[in-house]
Amino acid sequence: MPSVRRMILGHVMSGLCTKMNRTKKLQGDLLETPMKRCLSTFDITLLGVGHMVGAGIYVLTGTVARDTAGPGVILSFLLAGIASLLAALCYAEFGARIPKAGSAYVYTYISVGEFWAFVIGWNIILEHMIGAASVARAWSGYVDSLAGGSISNYSRRIMHGYTMAEPLGSVPDVLAAALCLFYAMLLTLGVKSSATVNSLLTIVNLGVMGLVIGLGFAYAKLSNWSCEHGGFLPYGFTGVLAGAATCFYAYVGFDSIATSGEEARDPAYSIPRATLFSMTIVTVGYVLVGAALTLVIPYWKINPTAALPEAFSSIGIPWAKYVISIGALCGMTTTLFGSLFSLPRIMYAMANDGLLFGFLGHINNRTQVPVLNLAISGFLSALIALLFDLQHLVEFMSIGTFLAYTIVSASVIILRYRPEKVTPSPSNVGTPSSLTSPPTEGADSNSDCNSVTSAESELLDLSEGTGKLKSRYIWLANFLGSCKPGDVVTGSVMIYTAGCISLCFLFILISQTYFAPALWDYFVLANVILLLIGSKIRISFPLLLVDR
Repeated sequence: MPSVRRMILGHVMSGLCTKMNRTKKLQGDLLETPMKRCLSTFDITLLGVGHMVGAGIYVLTGTVARDTAGPGVILSFLLAGIASLLAALCYAEFGARIPKAGSAYVYTYISVGEFWAFVIGWNIILEHMIGAASVARAWSGYVDSLAGGSISNYSRRIMHGYTMAEPLGSVPDVLAAALCLFYAMLLTLGVKSSATVNSLLTIVNLGVMGLVIGLGFAYAKLSNWSCEHGGFLPYGFTGVLAGAATCFYAYVGFDSIATSGEEARDPAYSIPRATLFSMTIVTVGYVLVGAALTLVIPYWKINPTAALPEAFSSIGIPWAKYVISIGALCGMTTTLFGSLFSLPRIMYAMANDGLLFGFLGHINNRTQVPVLNLAISGFLSALIALLFDLQHLVEFMSIGTFLAYTIVSASVIILRYRPEKVTPSPSNVGTPSSLTSPPTEGADSNSDCNSVTSAESELLDLSEGTGKLKSRYIWLANFLGSCKPGDVVTGSVMIYTAGCISLCFLFILISQTYFAPALWDYFVLANVILLLIGSKIRISFPLLLVDR
């Protein structure tokens, strides 16, 4: 009886693992969609720029420059931009090959499996929902500061002195909630109308950024970067790296470009180019604004809450405060637009796959947008903005964002090395089935692969086709024969990811002043580095061993 129970339990667990790891197949015409394909490369580029250039450039620049990196904030933005570009290129590759709404959720489902897709899908939903609420809170706070605090004072009078406990805000933010609801209603008018509004606001924001850069360099004082003012790197290169970690969140939002895959006229053309254009524009803009700010006034005199307006007021340009305020409001509005644009489309993709309620997969016949999803996401974002504090909202976003970017980056490698099983033609019956490059449909990782008994016919997984082992490497067939195509690369990617996490922890531990590293710690560090190098070599191994 115990053996029977073990067999039943093993069978159940095996079936559960199979279902959790099954991948999604996309069949038929990938360009067919109930949504309206009307977005040009220009529209998608401004969608990405608008989602990234928001509160970060008006708040984050001053905070990082004053407290973390000094004038080295330029290098912080540059490093963060390069890291973000690498992640964005992974999204761009997927977006061109798989033009579907859902962004990281769809990409994970196709390459890694259902369980991780479910986790990533909910992470993205929370990321965009909390992102929309936090930007609405920042927008409300900015308007309140321009109004001399009259909005918050009125809310306190309504509450009769009662305050809410953390993580809730001290008083409800009605203006932030109303803003979320208003923009959700605007998005129901149709993607082209709302994209036009977003483009106009983004252009205004870019114009204000251009004005800030022009004024900054016109009134620049190179002495603010001199040694007598602390130099260019007053906090050292450690401060630059710490600033880069913070500045990374200024680039969060490029995934909205991939989310528009079902509404782009030509996704294979538009999405990669829009990704490159938007990342270039945003990175150059952040670097130049950081340079202008730190050249106008010394970094320690920067007001972290209103860096740009106060900087220009201090050099006798008070009118710039009002122009910059217009740009800040436009920038935060487009960031809110980007979050509310992406959120209902993620819900739509998950509902179509059965991982959310089926009614969330409905598209309005007239406007060709998921109106019900917009209503739900707008209401929930408004509720979060009404009640929760901005600081806690931003902290909640961090883990989900990094997890989504990591999974998508790993999925690109996995999908490149995963072959597609092609049904052999009648003339080739009895011969091993050939394997070709990974299709945009995404091959099912759980599908059976025909095994080849002879060492000379051993097949390896490749990004652009498969072949036989070269004769001088035929002895490796004894080690690789039991592996299905793509399995070794998948394992190598997992090991590499775990090694990177371990390496970060080791560097943090060794760099602590209170910790005296022993010889054993350096031995572990060296082994982790060797493990990372070995994983990288193994991922590229098939390209070196196989006849094409």
